[in-house]
Amino acid sequence: MSGFAPRVKAVLGPTNTGKTHLAIERLLGHSSGIIGFPLRLLARENYDRMVSLKGARHVALITGEEKIVPPDARWFSCTVEAMPLDRPVEFIAVDEIQLCADADRGHVFTDRLLNARGMVETMFLGAETIRKLLKRLVPDAEIETRPRLSQLSFTGATKLSRLPPRSAIVAFSAAEVYAIAEAVRSRRGGCAVVMGRLSPRTRNAQVALYQDKEVDFLVATDAIGMGLNMDVDHVAFAGLSKFDGHRPRPLAAAEIAQIAGRAGRGMRDGTFGTTGRCRPLTEDLVSAVEAHAFEPLEQLAWRNSTLDFSSIEALLASLLSAPDRQGLTRGHDASDLLTLSALSGDRAISDRARTPRAVRLLWDACQIPDFRKLATDIHTKLCARVFQHLLEDGVLPEEWVAAQIAVLGRTDGDIDTLMQRLADVRIWAYIAARADWVRNALVWQGRAREAEDLLSDALHEKLMARFVDRRAARITRGLDAGEPAGLISAVTGAGEVVVEGHPVGRVDGFRFEPDATIGGADKRLVLRAARRALGGEMPRRVARVESAPDGAFALQPDGVIAWQGAPIARLRQGSALLAPAIEIIDSEFLDGAQRETLRARLARYVDAIIAHDLMPLFAAARAAEQNPALRGVVHRLAEQAGVLPAAPIDAALRPALRRIGVRAGTFALYLPALLKPRPATLRAILWAAWRKRWLPPLPAPGMVSIATPDWPAGLASFMGWLDCGPRAVRLDIAERIAADLRYAARRRPAPVPPGLASRLGISQDELAPVLRGLGLRLIPAELLDDTQFGPPQPARIAIAAPRKPVIAPPAEPAPAPNPDHPFAVLAAYRREAS
Repeated sequence: MSGFAPRVKAVLGPTNTGKTHLAIERLLGHSSGIIGFPLRLLARENYDRMVSLKGARHVALITGEEKIVPPDARWFSCTVEAMPLDRPVEFIAVDEIQLCADADRGHVFTDRLLNARGMVETMFLGAETIRKLLKRLVPDAEIETRPRLSQLSFTGATKLSRLPPRSAIVAFSAAEVYAIAEAVRSRRGGCAVVMGRLSPRTRNAQVALYQDKEVDFLVATDAIGMGLNMDVDHVAFAGLSKFDGHRPRPLAAAEIAQIAGRAGRGMRDGTFGTTGRCRPLTEDLVSAVEAHAFEPLEQLAWRNSTLDFSSIEALLASLLSAPDRQGLTRGHDASDLLTLSALSGDRAISDRARTPRAVRLLWDACQIPDFRKLATDIHTKLCARVFQHLLEDGVLPEEWVAAQIAVLGRTDGDIDTLMQRLADVRIWAYIAARADWVRNALVWQGRAREAEDLLSDALHEKLMARFVDRRAARITRGLDAGEPAGLISAVTGAGEVVVEGHPVGRVDGFRFEPDATIGGADKRLVLRAARRALGGEMPRRVARVESAPDGAFALQPDGVIAWQGAPIARLRQGSALLAPAIEIIDSEFLDGAQRETLRARLARYVDAIIAHDLMPLFAAARAAEQNPALRGVVHRLAEQAGVLPAAPIDAALRPALRRIGVRAGTFALYLPALLKPRPATLRAILWAAWRKRWLPPLPAPGMVSIATPDWPAGLASFMGWLDCGPRAVRLDIAERIAADLRYAARRRPAPVPPGLASRLGISQDELAPVLRGLGLRLIPAELLDDTQFGPPQPARIAIAAPRKPVIAPPAEPAPAPNPDHPFAVLAAYRREAS
C-alpha cells in the first residue's frame, strides 16, 4: 500500500482501565504481533491467556530465561528486554511504558519507544505521566486517555488485626514481608506472599492460594504494582520508602498510585490506606492518588543502542555517550555495563577481545542477567568464563553446564536459600536459552525448567508451612463474615472438636483443650468457633454423667475424680473426714444447675466408695451400737478412720473388740483390714482432702517397712506406719513382732530370733534402732555374764555364746502412750445409715 504509514497509538491512564485487555485484543486481531511486558511473570500469564484463545502452536513465549517458539508461532508474549525486534510483525505493543523513566531499566523501554514499530500498528500502554514526553519524542503518536473503571478511595490507618478480608499488605523488603506475613498468620490464619524474586510457578501458586480464597490476605512487595491481576479490595501500605538498589528513597506519588490501584477490579471499587508503623499519607498525596493526577515526567532514561564493537574501549565509549535529544538522560549504569567495565581491566580478557567478533561476544556474555545481586565478583567471573569458552571452543562445555544445573535442583534449605537457588537457576536458564552457546540447548532448557519447577514447588510449600494456617484461615473467614453460627462445627465420639472440617482441639471431660499448635489470637478464634459445638455437647455430657454407673468413674490418688479417663471434679474439705465435699473442675461451658447435677452424682459415687472400701469400720460401728461398753471406744476409732493411738483399754473389752475386727495393740487401737492397700489409699485421699494437704506417693503394696518418709505431719501415723528411727514399720507388723519379742524376753534377755531383720524388711545395721522404736533393747552378748542365763544348759549357752546379740526387756516398764504420739486426732466420723 503506497503512502501507508503504520499507526502509532498510546493508551494511557491509571490501573484498572482495561489497557492490557485492549492490547491483547488488538494483537490477536492482526495476523502477527509481539507484546512486551515489564515482568517475566506477566509475560507468562498473558502467554497462557493467548494460548487459550489461539492454541499453543501459534503462540510463543520469549523471556530471558524461557523460550517457547513453535514453528508456526504468530503471536509473541515477551519481556520488554527479550522482544525479537528483528522479526517483522504487523503489531507491536509495550506495556507500562512509563518505565522509560526508571533509572535502572528505563533505557530498554525508551529504546522500544523510539525504535520498536509494527508494520501496521504500534501501541504503548502506560500511565498518564509520560504523555508530555511521549508526544515530544513520538510526535506522530495518537494518544488516548482511559478513565479508571472503578473508584479508588482512601480509608486512613488500620491495625493489622483489623484489616478487611481481601486485603494486600505492601512492604518493601523481604524481612518486612516475612515479619508481616507471620503476624497475619498469628492473627488472621495466614496469607499468600508475592515478591519479585519468586518464580512464575511459585508466584502463580501463591496467587492461586489467594484467588481461591484459601487465605484472605496477601503480603507483597511493590511487584504487585506491575499488572498482576488479583481480586484485591484494599491495599494497605506498611511503608512508604524502598531501597532501589542504590539508596533508600521515598516512593513517588505515582508509584504509590500504581500499587494502590491494585485495589478494585472491573467495576468494583477499591480502597487504600496504611497499616503498622507506616507514617500517615498527606492530604495532597491522598488527593493525587484518588484523582490519578501526578506531575508529568521530565526525563526518560536512555542508553545508546548503536554500539561500536571495534574495541572494548570503543564499545564502552558508545555505551557511555550522552543522548542527543531533549527529555532523555543517562540512567544508572546497568549490570551489563558494570560487568564490561570490570572485565575491560582484566588483562586476560582484554588481550582476547581484539576483534569486533570477540568484542561482540564479550558484550553478549556481559548481558547475562545478574539475578543474584550479591555485590561480589561472582557474576563477573561467570561472564568472563562464558566468554572464554565461547571464544576458544565456540560453545560452553556440556559437562560444566550439566554440573551447574544439577547442583541447583536441591530442595533443602530455608525460604531465602531456595530463592537464592532460583536466582541461580534463572541465570543458567538464560544461558541454556542461547542455542548458539550450548549444544543440545533444548535438553538443558528442559533441565533448567525441571530444577526451577522443583525449587518453585518446594518454595511454595515452605511459604505455606510458614505463613498459612488453613484451619485458622477458614475459621477466621467465617468469623470475619459475621456468620459464626454458619460455621459447621461438631464434637466427634472421641471428643475431637471439629470446625469447618478442621480439628481445633478436643473436649477433656468438660474442658476444651485447643490444639497444641494454636496460640495467641488463634486460640481466641478457635474458642469462638468451637463454642457453638460445645454449647450443644456439654448438656449431653452432663446427662451421660448423671446416668453413668459407678464403674465409669475413678477416684485418683490426688483426689481427682475422672470420668472416662478425663478429670471432672476433685475432693475438697467437707463437714467431716468421711464426708468430703465435691468440687467440679472449672469449665466455662457449665452453668450453675449443671454443676449441681454433676456434684450430686459424684457425691453418691464417693459415698459408695467410702462405704465399700471402709466397710469393716462401718460394720464395727454398727456392732458396737449393741454394746454400750464398746460404743465410746469404737466411736473414737471411727473418728480416726480406723487407727486410734493406744489408750487404756479395759482388759474385759479386748475379746469383744477382737470379735468385731478391732485390735487393741501396744501402739494403737486399729482395724487390720483398713491397712490393706485399697482402703489405705482411700483413707490417705480422705486425709489429704480434710487437711488441705498434698498427698505424696504412697508405699507399694506389700511393704512392711519403709525409710522414714518426709510426709506432711500426721500422715504416717494416720496411715498406720510406726516411726522406728531410720525406718517406719507398718502398724500390724510392728504389733505382731513387738508382742512376740516381749513375750520371749518377759523374764530375761533372749537370743535374737533368726531372720528378724528380714521379717521387718530392714538391714542388720538398722535392727538396733528399730527395736528401740518398738520399746526393746538389743544387748550385745559380751556385755552379759553366764549367770544372767540361769543354770548351765548347753543349748542356751550355745545360743547365748559371746558376741551373740540378745533381746532384753526394757530397763523399766514400757511407758504409757505419749499423748503427743504422731497418731493425730482426726475429724468427726460421719455415721453411715445401716
